[in-house]
Amino acid sequence: MGATNRLLRSELLRFSTAGSVDDGKSTLIGRLLFDAKSIFEDQIRNIAKTTQRRGTELVNEAGLDLALLTDGLMAEREQGITIDVAYRYFATPKRKFIIADTPGHEQYTRNMVTGASTAQLAIVLVDARKGVLPQSRRHAIIASLLGIPHIAVAVNKMDLVNYSQEVFNSIRRDFEAFLNRLNGRGVPRPYMPHLHFVPLSALHGDMVVDRGENLNWYLGPTLLDLLETVDLHADEPAAFRFPVQLVSRPQTPELIDFRGYMGRIESGTVKVGDKVRVLPIGLETKVKDIVTLDGSLTTAHAPQSVTLLLEDEIDISRGDMLVHLDEPPRVTREFSAMLCWMDSEPLDLTRKYLIKHTTHTVWAVFQSIDYRLDVNSVEKDTSVAQFKMNDIGHARIKVQKPLVCDPYVENRATGSFIVIDEATNHTVAAGMILGAEANG
Repeated sequence: MGATNRLLRSELLRFSTAGSVDDGKSTLIGRLLFDAKSIFEDQIRNIAKTTQRRGTELVNEAGLDLALLTDGLMAEREQGITIDVAYRYFATPKRKFIIADTPGHEQYTRNMVTGASTAQLAIVLVDARKGVLPQSRRHAIIASLLGIPHIAVAVNKMDLVNYSQEVFNSIRRDFEAFLNRLNGRGVPRPYMPHLHFVPLSALHGDMVVDRGENLNWYLGPTLLDLLETVDLHADEPAAFRFPVQLVSRPQTPELIDFRGYMGRIESGTVKVGDKVRVLPIGLETKVKDIVTLDGSLTTAHAPQSVTLLLEDEIDISRGDMLVHLDEPPRVTREFSAMLCWMDSEPLDLTRKYLIKHTTHTVWAVFQSIDYRLDVNSVEKDTSVAQFKMNDIGHARIKVQKPLVCDPYVENRATGSFIVIDEATNHTVAAGMILGAEANG
């Protein structure tokens, strides 16, 4: 049962892509889709016509400008930059994929955070001619800050440096040295992501899907091989976390005594007979049944959506959380967090906001802004009095009712939240919990 669930959960990989202007990100995604045979024939015909009309020199062996596959916005085509997050879907016999194609410019930091927030892997594109640029470092900082467990550094345009192994090794050393300096210099993470380096030429297809004939000195996987085989579960949290989304009380005679607690298992495993604690109230009970549309289960895993039946009648409502007795999270009204501010209106310390954490929504106030993080230099600016759009920084927050949470580095699901402006209903910030006082 466990192996079957593990296989099913490994079918889908969410990954994000980020690169500086002219690093060839659009061409890389186009090449990945084209060589993986994930493009419809009518799309290919339209791209061929557009390529011929524009007379572009950046064409593949079939005479196609593959970058046109991801040119979805007119403004993007006119400016030569990506200005929003675009999601692409494709599949191979081994896995299904969702690509979050994110912008690289600093003024679109919020877009990158949005696209990468659920990613299990981030592709950071580096131009082999230019090496590791400030934007490359910023992309790595954000990916690390978001807790993405894998970073794939795709060194593109190797054809323009004569497929030089020395150039690739130099970029690899620079990137590794930067991430080593990053640890402990502002990005609050106790461990670093798994790093992967792939030399490639998106234009000619070397090491994207097929190995090609020009990088024989590289013995590692192609980019697609890496995407198909990377271990997605090595750093998964083991602690059982089940935020209650809905209390099910069917109004039918045959189910008059049925009381189930519906939701998605955010992490860990639960079995019939397990002792669980209901938080924040702290009462203990046992799991009596695990109900799904396909019938009852004896065991359920993240990220399954299930209905749990308990042995005891307890006053449980939306926003409460079920956990195992020996894996307690924190119950708190005060915590520190890293935030990415997404709204055009800056943070106002004098007013209240709503915080949505798992299935729980509470009123909150910001007690202090400790610093803004410079995502280019990893320096802390302690002089700031407010967060503005695209700022990333550290703040202290107090909520009206206790949250049941984990530090973000331990559990991305129970360590993340969004901030909502009640007046406009806009999502104004995304947050990652760092530390909390157990004061529930």
